[in-house]
Amino acid sequence: MSGGSTPVDIELGDATARAAWDQRMVHGPGGHVYQSTTWAEQRARRGWRPRFVRIDGDLGALVLVRPHRWISGASAYVPRGPVAAQRDEPGVIGARLAALAEHLEASGVDVIASDAEIPAGDGTLARALEGIGFRSIPEIQPSRHRVSLALPSGADDASARSGISKSTRQRIDAAERSGIIVRRYDQAGWDGSHPLFDGPDRPLDTVLGDFATLLEGTGQRRGFRFGPRDVFIDWWRAAHAAGLVVHLEAREDGDVLGGLLLYRHGDRLTTVHSADAPGVREQHPGVMHLLRWRAIQLAIREGRQEMDLGGVDVGPEHREPQRGDDMAGLYEHKRSFGATWVELVGAHERVIRPWRATLGRMTARAARVVGR
Repeated sequence: MSGGSTPVDIELGDATARAAWDQRMVHGPGGHVYQSTTWAEQRARRGWRPRFVRIDGDLGALVLVRPHRWISGASAYVPRGPVAAQRDEPGVIGARLAALAEHLEASGVDVIASDAEIPAGDGTLARALEGIGFRSIPEIQPSRHRVSLALPSGADDASARSGISKSTRQRIDAAERSGIIVRRYDQAGWDGSHPLFDGPDRPLDTVLGDFATLLEGTGQRRGFRFGPRDVFIDWWRAAHAAGLVVHLEAREDGDVLGGLLLYRHGDRLTTVHSADAPGVREQHPGVMHLLRWRAIQLAIREGRQEMDLGGVDVGPEHREPQRGDDMAGLYEHKRSFGATWVELVGAHERVIRPWRATLGRMTARAARVVGR
């Protein structure tokens, strides 16, 4: 393993230590919001036990541990983040995860899952993970792969716009001419020294509540379920306060037409949720185009290297959408910004004690049935 480090649990006892953790594990290379101290606090309120583990040099991993119900042992989840940084060789990633699994095993963990966002490449990494006892599992997050727009050093609005399809540019321009405004609710990042967004004009809780309502309606129309509402809003509020969430809201004459919720981490902005109001696509076909363009403009101004437009996976096999698929239209919409499909290796788990891991899952299901 690079550096030869042995994993060790650490305490983040003060604000300085917490800020240092977030700076490396969230805002550093390969970082992710789900490795933040803010996410750890949210998960703790939902019954998880966060552990901060130093695994290799300056790298660490937020590990979320859930004790089994009524029996000894636990399961563990390492969400996203730099535990398997994208520039590492497959052997280094494998050694790092193997050492982490052994460290957790010593404290009674029976199964460990990881879904670091690593390009699949030629399959070498997947084979390396299999070699140390990790196997592919169904995705923990909604998507395995993502649609990504690379932003080279020195990118500006003109260069980014040149990669956008003509029809999408026309819709953006039409939305701007029609008087649609985009308000930005954000506590960090670009200081807004040039006119691009309108500022907040309503309480954040009202804005997030309206966006949750849009998501519920969009889910009903597109066949996905959003919720539980209060849990999501609580998380968005906390992440917004920490500067990890940016919310963009499209409005016309006071009416909310659509919204984007973005994560700020690593060298990218990531689209987490998008939603529009019923009938907007017919009456204002450029709303979502304008919102995504504003997100790209924000990423450029913050010096990001990537605008992650989110996933469009199809079916349980998480394949790239083809003509006629339900996600084909959304895929083409995202590709019209010059974005490309990025295939990732996906979620894997290592079962350390099979009998207790199986029994733990059974007790968890039983607890949900009896409501305990």
